[in-house]
Amino acid sequence: MSSMSALDVTGDGSELSSGNLQSEEKTEVPVTVDDAWKNIVRDVSSTSSDSDISADSVGNTGRLRKDNVKLSVNVVFPSSSDGEGAENGESEAVANIGNGCGKITSVLKPSPSVGVCLENLLDSPIGGSGKNGGGEYGSATSMMEEAWEQLSRSYVSFKGQRVGTIAAIDDTGSDTLNYNQVFVRDFVPFGLACLMKIDADVDIVKNFLLKTLHLQGWEKRIDNFTLGEGVMPASFKVIQDPIRQKEVLQADFGGSAIGRVAPVDSGFWWIILLRSYTKCTHDYSLSELPEVQRGIKLILNLCLSDGFDTFPTLLCADGCSMIDRRMGVYGYPIEIQALFFFALRCARQLLKPEHDGKELIERIDKRITALSYHIQNYYWLDFTQLNNIYRYKTEEYSHTAVNKFNVIPESIPDWVFEFMPLRGGYFIGNVSPARMDFRWFLLGNCIAILSSLATPAQATAVMDLIEERWADLIGEMPLKITYPALEGHEWKIVTGCDPKNTRWSYHNGGSWPVLLWLLTAASIKTGRPQIAKRAIELVEQRLSKDGWPEYYDGITGRYIGKQARKYQTWSIAGYLVSKLMIENPSNLLIISLEEDKKIAKPRLTRSASWTY
Repeated sequence: MSSMSALDVTGDGSELSSGNLQSEEKTEVPVTVDDAWKNIVRDVSSTSSDSDISADSVGNTGRLRKDNVKLSVNVVFPSSSDGEGAENGESEAVANIGNGCGKITSVLKPSPSVGVCLENLLDSPIGGSGKNGGGEYGSATSMMEEAWEQLSRSYVSFKGQRVGTIAAIDDTGSDTLNYNQVFVRDFVPFGLACLMKIDADVDIVKNFLLKTLHLQGWEKRIDNFTLGEGVMPASFKVIQDPIRQKEVLQADFGGSAIGRVAPVDSGFWWIILLRSYTKCTHDYSLSELPEVQRGIKLILNLCLSDGFDTFPTLLCADGCSMIDRRMGVYGYPIEIQALFFFALRCARQLLKPEHDGKELIERIDKRITALSYHIQNYYWLDFTQLNNIYRYKTEEYSHTAVNKFNVIPESIPDWVFEFMPLRGGYFIGNVSPARMDFRWFLLGNCIAILSSLATPAQATAVMDLIEERWADLIGEMPLKITYPALEGHEWKIVTGCDPKNTRWSYHNGGSWPVLLWLLTAASIKTGRPQIAKRAIELVEQRLSKDGWPEYYDGITGRYIGKQARKYQTWSIAGYLVSKLMIENPSNLLIISLEEDKKIAKPRLTRSASWTY
């Protein structure tokens, strides 16, 4: 019997120590990567306590075998004197998947609520597989090569260094608006693709992080009003200064944006990408730079400042995130709350305790605990909770109130009762006094899974919902950014008669290929890669042929968006990240965070000012 060294990963994603795993004897079985996945991934019921891994990815139920498939699958069960598994009495499966392009090694562990969870790595550096991360299938490989070729046309250079990518490389001659700029949120999937491929291109990611940090330090003024010091730009572009005869950067902090709203999410994405860069390269020198530490603190100080808030969530205006137009998300949108939580946990790993860092870390810990409790309890909706809300009493006063936000049951839209399956659940779009936005927002739900804001049971339920409502949320072209679409009088009131956000278009129920990477990451983390593979197959049928558009229209996403730009950079990058993760699941660790066991469950106590 041979031994293998396993790199353990803690709840916050940091490395621990190496241990030895004993493998079974090898048996050669000629299988494909698809067959390998079917042998590895086993779907476990959220109510099951059986540690055996069972699955039904293509309609056939099977058991994980103690086979070791040479170059295709290597499943290892650690020996135990008491007959139990490696941790909590569970078996630990170590899978090696080879596709002829590079060795992929991952450890998959069964969980009663999440199925198979990636927690450890074996003998494999984080990075893609094969040339440019190409797959084993010819058509998919050629599509990936085309994707990389198209992205190479999108580079933006400043003083001889690549500092980002433009939003779209559409050569049709249409008005580019601001699609010729480098957007912070748009660059993230491209940066992840650069980090995940086997010959990682880390320089462009590092240059981007430093240049946006430099722009953060600028004075930000809109109509004689100065923005907070820590605000990150929404985008920037390189222009030629005719007076000084040199290249200069021109940043947009919301002053040129439609609606003139500063981006709340840019700073969060910047911190998340910085953590991904550090995780991939182990280059801690960048995050430890004084100016980088200061940049992180400035972003967090904006969000953690004391005020009139009675909730740990972050109050935001319409248009401050990926949905950058009026769509009725004013208040506490799930997308921003999930990104806020994600950024807090990433910053917790990156911040140094020197100077005022220790005090800030303590504030982060308190906010993480309060925020996770608030989102998990008040934003979560499944069949049981929907029935509870349906029976709410109103006008409840005092600390004993059940209907804490005084939501009127009659405000529940009719579509929710048909949409909500008996199996599954999701985080709703917004919660505030007398208001619950029951719409589905994919980005917030997937980020909640990746950041472990969602509990294991909730993460499983979200994936269950996606499977149960596949036709509605995935359709013919993944994926719906929000569901359902606003129509008629509601559309007029909520969007202000926005001609771009008409029903089933753009942000109003449109389908965005870039979201594929988020679904893929969430699927792998919850042990359900078959969901991602099915969505990727849909994308591969049309996305390249259609010219990599920004979004699709229609109830099922059948039509190219009426104002969609072609060769949208993040549509291309989103596909690449999905492929790089599905072919090498260990790439998930670049972006995902495991559950933090140190997050204390808050103990409910009476307010100090409350009296009988």
